[in-house]
Amino acid sequence: MRPHHDKSILKTFEELGVAPSILKAIREMGYEVPMPVQEEVIPLLLGNDNDVIALAQTGTGKTAAYGLPVLQKINQLQTYPQALILCPTRELCLQIAGDLNDYSKYIDGLKVLPVYGGSSIESQIKALKKGVHVVVATPGRLVDLMRRKRVALGEIKNVILDEADEMLTMGFSDSINAILAEVPPSRNMLLFSATMPQEISRITKKYMRNPQEIVIGRKNEGNENIRHVYYMVHAKDKYLALKRLVDFYPNVYGIVFCRTRRETQEIADKLIHDGYNADALHGELSQIQRDYVMQKFRIRNLQLLVATDVAARGLDVDDLTHVFHYSLPDETELYTHRSGRTGRAGKTGISIAICHSKEKGKIRSIEKVISKTFEIGALPTGKAICEKQLFNFVDQIEKVKVNEEEIESLMPSVFRKLEWLEKEDIIKRLISLEFNRMIDYYRDANEIEVVDESTHRSENRKDRNSRRSYNAEEGYTRLSLNFGKADGLFPNQLIELVNKSVPGKVQIGKIELRDNSAFFEVEKGAAEKVISRMNKYEFDNRAVYVALAEDSGGSEWNNRKNNYSSSPAKEFGKYRKNNNKPWRKHSSDGYNKQRKRRP
Repeated sequence: MRPHHDKSILKTFEELGVAPSILKAIREMGYEVPMPVQEEVIPLLLGNDNDVIALAQTGTGKTAAYGLPVLQKINQLQTYPQALILCPTRELCLQIAGDLNDYSKYIDGLKVLPVYGGSSIESQIKALKKGVHVVVATPGRLVDLMRRKRVALGEIKNVILDEADEMLTMGFSDSINAILAEVPPSRNMLLFSATMPQEISRITKKYMRNPQEIVIGRKNEGNENIRHVYYMVHAKDKYLALKRLVDFYPNVYGIVFCRTRRETQEIADKLIHDGYNADALHGELSQIQRDYVMQKFRIRNLQLLVATDVAARGLDVDDLTHVFHYSLPDETELYTHRSGRTGRAGKTGISIAICHSKEKGKIRSIEKVISKTFEIGALPTGKAICEKQLFNFVDQIEKVKVNEEEIESLMPSVFRKLEWLEKEDIIKRLISLEFNRMIDYYRDANEIEVVDESTHRSENRKDRNSRRSYNAEEGYTRLSLNFGKADGLFPNQLIELVNKSVPGKVQIGKIELRDNSAFFEVEKGAAEKVISRMNKYEFDNRAVYVALAEDSGGSEWNNRKNNYSSSPAKEFGKYRKNNNKPWRKHSSDGYNKQRKRRP
């Protein structure tokens, strides 16, 4: 492993070996001193026979780290693909291609082609026929082109896997294997990932030759510039807590993460109704709607974007001040991806989790993954919020740019209109005009009750003890599922999911639905198979996690449960309910295969 090393004298891009034509372009873009990941990766990729694993968070300058040397090694006279960059989403694909075009502004004739789903494949085929040097692709669309024999990878000299862990989480494992099997074994390969799950390790062992590992920070560690804070409130008060926190940060520009599409739309609608510049981003939106919402957010017409984890993948926006976790993710690794969207490029950010008592265990699990301790937050009072907003408004008045020429002719009329008012009266009226609504709201608002964690710890212990007393019927084993009534789960859907995900007939016993979880019984001999198979699927774009219910006991089972909990969707199948039709499995190459429903 080659960790980043501190140096008293910073290198320049010239010293790293970057060519003059590229230097001219990046200087115009404001690049001055290489970032740590660029300082480490650029010299390696400019050489030959160097495979690299780079563990770095989003926003560390990785696109330039691999983009500059890849472009420099292109031979423009040979009009076939010489470099391949794989990334998880359409949005990231377009962003990378745009950055590469900016870097190569002064390299005559160099062509970069973004290849992704949701766009005309015929136009992409025409571009490939004309000749391209760098292909930036999502795995599904590239596999489609390979099957049609419209893209040749036989001359690829550099392969980049950007956000490899995200690609695997999204179900592209088979597609990545198919693509890497077609590129020459002599190519350089670079894998970028924020975390290092087991599936990444398997790919590196299979396709990389003695890779050098570069770690910016420590493995799976969150960005050092991010504060991690959690607020413990009752579940019914979560939206009110979010509203207070948004009001307490007048210049907030952030993402609010929710678990389900329904919750996402609901929270966005509430924020819009309460006067915030907010909108929702989730899987039920069309591509045109997604693009419109993301464009509004990028240009700051939106203050808050409320999104699911799946919908926000590939959304790369700088200068986010906050990430709010309205619901904590089921997989702790997803928290790293969420929080890494703020505190980028040396700036600071705040990652805020709004929790109820049952989520305290998730906080502890996340702390272990990111090697940091959360701060326990105290919700601001109404008075503190109004003061913060007022001082921010006064600060804006002080800093506002006055165009004397434009308003000069208007001011005499204004002065005459207001001459009967004293300066203090004008200021009071200005403040009242801006803040009466907020002052009235917080004057009448009740303070939000903070959950006493010690009290709830004892209550949770009693609740767990009562659950342990539950005995499954003879010959059956009781399993738990991370979905419940609040997620729109019904017994018939649970039975259908079991039938579709587990080969053969499985006898299902009692089903118990709770708000955020469910328990069901299966015949004893099938329990291990049910856990193994169901943990490979998703429901409503969230990973399914099935485990032995706590009351079923057994050290062997506990060990198995711990193994499964590390990553419940690593085999990347996907199930989705569509207009009450049978469950569908979505293959990683984008083709849907309908499976007959079992009796």
